[in-house]
Amino acid sequence: MNIADERVIHIEKARQHNLKNVSLDIPRDELVVICGPSGSGKSTLAFDIVYAEGQRRYVESLSAYARQFLPKMDKPDVEKIEGLSPAISLEQQSVSRNPRSTVGTVTEIHDFLRVFFARLGRMYCPSCGRSIEARAGDEIISDILALPQGAKFMLLAPLIEMQKGTHANRFKKLRAEGFARVRVDGGFCTLDDVPILDKNKKHSIDLVVDRLVNKDGIRSRLANSVELTLRYGDGRLVLHELGSAQTKIRETIHSTISVCPYCRISLPALSPQLFSFNGPQGACPRCVGLGSVDYFEPRLIAPNRGLALNAGALLPWAAEKSFRRYETALAALGKRFKFKLSTPLDQFSDTALTALFYGEDESGKPAVGSPGLRRNWMGGSVALGATGDYQSEHFKTAQHINIDPGKMKKRWPGVVPLLEKGMEYGNAWREELLRFRQSTNCPDCDGARLKPDALAVRVDDLNIAAFCALSVERALAWLHGRNFSGRRTRIAEPLMKELTHRLSFMYNVGLEYISLGRSMVTLSGGEAQRIRLASQLGSGLVGVTYVLDEPSIGLHPRDNERLLDTLRSLKKRGNTVLVVEHDEATICAADTVIELGPGSGAQGGEIMFAGSVEALLGKANTLTARYLRGEEFIALPDKRRAGKGEIVLHNVTTNNLRGIDCRIPLGVMTCVTGVSGSGKSSLVVDTLYKHLALQLGLRVDQPGTIGGITYTGGIHPVERLVAIDQTPIGRTPRSNPATYAKIFDEIRSIFAMTADGRQRGYKPGRFSFNVRGGRCEACSGDGQIRVEMHFLQDVYVICDVCKGKRYNHETLEVRYRGLNIAEVLDLTVHQARQLFGNYRTLERRLAVLEEVGLEYLRLGQPATTLSGGEAQRIKISRELGKRSLPGSLYILDEPTTGLHMHEVGKLIKVLHALVDKGAGVVVIEHNTDMILAADHVLDMGPGGGENGGLIVSAGTPEAIVADPDSVTGRFLMRERTDRRRHRLRGT
Repeated sequence: MNIADERVIHIEKARQHNLKNVSLDIPRDELVVICGPSGSGKSTLAFDIVYAEGQRRYVESLSAYARQFLPKMDKPDVEKIEGLSPAISLEQQSVSRNPRSTVGTVTEIHDFLRVFFARLGRMYCPSCGRSIEARAGDEIISDILALPQGAKFMLLAPLIEMQKGTHANRFKKLRAEGFARVRVDGGFCTLDDVPILDKNKKHSIDLVVDRLVNKDGIRSRLANSVELTLRYGDGRLVLHELGSAQTKIRETIHSTISVCPYCRISLPALSPQLFSFNGPQGACPRCVGLGSVDYFEPRLIAPNRGLALNAGALLPWAAEKSFRRYETALAALGKRFKFKLSTPLDQFSDTALTALFYGEDESGKPAVGSPGLRRNWMGGSVALGATGDYQSEHFKTAQHINIDPGKMKKRWPGVVPLLEKGMEYGNAWREELLRFRQSTNCPDCDGARLKPDALAVRVDDLNIAAFCALSVERALAWLHGRNFSGRRTRIAEPLMKELTHRLSFMYNVGLEYISLGRSMVTLSGGEAQRIRLASQLGSGLVGVTYVLDEPSIGLHPRDNERLLDTLRSLKKRGNTVLVVEHDEATICAADTVIELGPGSGAQGGEIMFAGSVEALLGKANTLTARYLRGEEFIALPDKRRAGKGEIVLHNVTTNNLRGIDCRIPLGVMTCVTGVSGSGKSSLVVDTLYKHLALQLGLRVDQPGTIGGITYTGGIHPVERLVAIDQTPIGRTPRSNPATYAKIFDEIRSIFAMTADGRQRGYKPGRFSFNVRGGRCEACSGDGQIRVEMHFLQDVYVICDVCKGKRYNHETLEVRYRGLNIAEVLDLTVHQARQLFGNYRTLERRLAVLEEVGLEYLRLGQPATTLSGGEAQRIKISRELGKRSLPGSLYILDEPTTGLHMHEVGKLIKVLHALVDKGAGVVVIEHNTDMILAADHVLDMGPGGGENGGLIVSAGTPEAIVADPDSVTGRFLMRERTDRRRHRLRGT
């Protein structure tokens, strides 16, 4: 390789997936952006070739023993790759979705925090809040000698605290040992004049060891007295300062052990393990470090409030046989609380509802009294018990419930305790009951995940959980405000430096609003990717190829520049930064742009352009170039729809939302936007979706906090709720677009109805590769066989029997219009639509897939090879296949992720088609084209984290543009005034 070649990654004849003998040179030590339509081969080139081959070569350089512990990377289908450097992949879904993983643990900041609090923290009593500090005898002596000259004081040794008895023997022993005075129940007396104590009352006794005056020359006597006092007081000493005319009597308790001298609560020695919620030393015993507990939610047990008990209101006992078991007991309960089995639940009194769900105590009153149960359960905030106050007591009660129906007539144990008891009846019943449970913050640790011992340790004003609850921005400010003295300065210096650096990296990638304690499960793919990017910034590596997948996801246009600065800083260190991206700002900031296309799937896989941004904008005739130059554009809607009623969320305080009232119109397309961390997901996903889901009886965890939900406009409430995201439609190669879109069922029926199929007696199941009968049994319908190679990567070989067709010979003999079932699965959506044009239902479903821009997909294409944008559009196509959608509400979180500008236009048309069928659509989005296409916009802000949580502006896109307070409005104004919008308006 010559010197010029050393500056590039040289790829020859790449044929991976849909790439068509692609050969190109990717410049090293540059910011390179790969763009193109969804499914054109961008991720294949970046991840499956550059990253995978770089990783594979590194792994192969290790010993065979070491390789067995590392993930195996398949060798890409490429003739030659040269100039590779070690590669690091930062994908959207590469971070663990383990509920124990938090932002702090993934970035390893929590590890440094554990050392920080173990070495610099001070212990405080969990009960009284007083400082706990184990002090040496010399330190106690120094404190006493620091009293004013002439101060009079006594040294007392605590002997007995609040214990019954006369304690005569103790007094006799002290007298024999030469002591003269004691303090009994607060009063001083000599041991010769001790009053006779009542043996049935509790008493406290302190021994007076010495009485002294602070003056020169007392240190020797004081040292002996302090030592004696600590011995008799089991490590505790009470300094009793005698008052004068100017001062009052004062007492101070000193201790040589980590025990609260007032409450006698001992704490373990501080160690980093104490602050880990992933180990038994630090984890909260109640929630075992998860921060949340499960409980039975009344709104899931009885979602339809209009039903009566004898009409199946209680879903766990909806079956007649189950209800009959408790019918007599419930009827008896009704007599006591004035309801009948035929009374709808929404007509029950507060006390009756509480008694029904949580039982009666020994006096016949509801076991958990709360007048708010009916109000909350009827549609307000989280129902009774969500705080977890009842949880432990009712679970204990459940262990001892006698479920004899006859005995329940006198005292009803409650639906919830009975279901808790049912959790012990085996895995099958337990799995069934899980649908009636949801999680909430642990009542013992309030979501902090740690034991009280760990939470009782503070540095200045914060414990470790309070620090992790701060946003990155506030955590940095708190660290900058800390000053330490003495030896603590040397201990703090390296810890402060490491914490500040790592938090600064997170700030620089636009994550200043995120807290370290936030669970990774709650983050978007873009946020999780940027967290890993922040970790890589701290590593300081040089000569590495970083491969990123749309890092701008979840970023408001205002925050894009900081992300680009981060990518440039990686490049300046001498790294190659390879980014798969659709964002215009990122494309224009690249040193080199590589565009794949011209289409998607089989129509893509070619290099359409490779060069500088200037060359792309100048004369390149590619899809991306035409959009960047304004020659193609996404048209604005001709008019904005008016809402058909609205949902009103009252007093929303979820996460950082500040008690807002939010109006969301129905029957229109609503876009919720705003800067990163402003509260969009808190409002739409955690609050709107979860509370509507609860009303429909769907299981959700930890719904947001609101004052209530009302509907206006005289319309019917939401009857159907659909959340569409970019999760895969299947996690195995057996899943494909045909099975998910319900197309394959009809195709199999068509083959079963052919003359040959009927003659052979084949049923539709014969044409499924998932069941025995028609599939090839040599490969179990996979079409390929995996050969395990131990420390080498596994090899997949085409099945010798079926030649990769998945079916046996007899099944493949049945043909429809000259094609067998395997050949039909290999057709594209467009080809299949032409083949099955005579079947109206099937043709309509295939037409919908074409409408969403997926005409290039093959019916049997494995789901694992689909991009996130393709999976999302397949889900939308299923909904579009329905003829009408009144009462339906669709919620989408950043649906433009993974979509080219051209595909965003198609997606907008699809969403408007859903609205035209009577549905409502709520979209969380930063894409300016999507915002401008909406009928109604909610702009959240004004900042992120604690600086957000408000609705800055609401109305049509034109109203947002006209609002000077809206940050989003300024970017929309820029978008409207660019050349594409001028062309649309004929100027």
